[in-house]
Amino acid sequence: MKSTFKPLLLAGLLASVGLAASAQGMGPGGGMQHEGMMHQGGGGAQHQMGAMDPAKMQAMMERKHAALKAKLKITADQEGAWTTFANAMKPAPDAMKRRIEMRAEMDKLTTPERIDKMRALRTERDAVMDKRADAAKALYAVLTPYQKGAFDAHAARRHQRGGRHDGPRG
Repeated sequence: MKSTFKPLLLAGLLASVGLAASAQGMGPGGGMQHEGMMHQGGGGAQHQMGAMDPAKMQAMMERKHAALKAKLKITADQEGAWTTFANAMKPAPDAMKRRIEMRAEMDKLTTPERIDKMRALRTERDAVMDKRADAAKALYAVLTPYQKGAFDAHAARRHQRGGRHDGPRG
């Protein structure tokens, strides 16, 4: 009994972990979510930030930055911090291409290799986030109290919708 129990226990545990991992990726409507994008099975209409033309994404981001800059009424003295902030918020020019290549590459890796790759990607992503956080703090430090209030309101709206730029609330 003892020798058959351990493999069954292990199989059950692995199945539970796999089910929990796949359930975390499920979004509303049964589609898989990955990095803020909705993947619907069977084709259909999709509204994905990742499916957008890079030039259109860049133009949209520039419009949003211009609107925020106007709302904050950035002065000439604050321009350097603003430029650093705006540049830090831009995605890498080849980010979409890299994401597609990464998915194909991950399929070819063994589980331990995939884990190592995901750790490396997490480290890279954390470095980008640290750069963005530092730029936001540097900008915030040179803002007036009025500007800080406007910036806080802008950040709070982004936080309420999970930082997403797409969808009906974006």
